Amino acid sequence: MSEESKPSPPHSGQWKPGQSGNPKGRPKSRPYKDALDRVLQAIGEASGKDINHAYDQIAAAHVSRCMTGDMAAIKEFAERHDGKVPQAVIGGDEDDPAIAISVIERRIVNAANPDISSVRASTTTEPV
Repeated sequence: MSEESKPSPPHSGQWKPGQSGNPKGRPKSRPYKDALDRVLQAIGEASGKDINHAYDQIAAAHVSRCMTGDMAAIKEFAERHDGKVPQAVIGGDEDDPAIAISVIERRIVNAANPDISSVRASTTTEPV
């Protein structure tokens, strides 16, 4: 097989330095959300009302479950309404000091003179 050299593309068709070939990025795919919107639209059309009526009924059902004490519904409501609670950082305070996970010790012993005075030790302790 012989290799043929391909002609380079015209200079006008090349990207300029710093220019993106896909400025808007990859389109976001939301198949589940799109399916829910289609179903809600169909329900709204069947009842002679718009899609917002279906959303209102779902929200009312959710609040109703919260009012009965359903903790999963309450948690979901709180996360949707107030935002998720951030993960707590543990350690590093006066009341809760950081915990040392491990101590690494390295000993170098002189093989010719293995007594304890010839041992050099290096210890490292790192907090979490």
